[in-house]
Amino acid sequence: MAGASEADVERRVALRLERQKYLVAENAPDFHIVLDEAALRRPYGDREVMRGQLQHLIEMSERPNVRLQVMPFGFGGHSGESGAFTILSFPESDLSDVVYLEQLTSALYLDKREDVAQYEKALTELQQDSPGPDESRDLLRGLLQLS
Repeated sequence: MAGASEADVERRVALRLERQKYLVAENAPDFHIVLDEAALRRPYGDREVMRGQLQHLIEMSERPNVRLQVMPFGFGGHSGESGAFTILSFPESDLSDVVYLEQLTSALYLDKREDVAQYEKALTELQQDSPGPDESRDLLRGLLQLS
């Protein structure tokens, strides 16, 4: 968040902390995430902050509603290399899936069926090409040992 004001950074952090509460709440939604290894190795904050982040990811990955996978560097190019995206799926059958793209100054929501299908295909490929949750957790533990 280079260039952001301190107030803006605090607002963003508070919002993200509030959103995280949903993952540990009763009736928490299923959450499946594929992280690029680069996101785990790029330092944000000091060593203690990075260790805390890795530990938090390990703990969250052990929750029954969370499936965390890490796309390793060694895989090379992958279907998610164009940037981060989120697919929001809803239990109500009358609500279509939506793709959420966060941008520098705004966010974009894609709801056209053909757009969503492209992102669903990319996510499926990422999930298939990445190590499973246990191996990914081991990778996180290895990074924690190095930090």
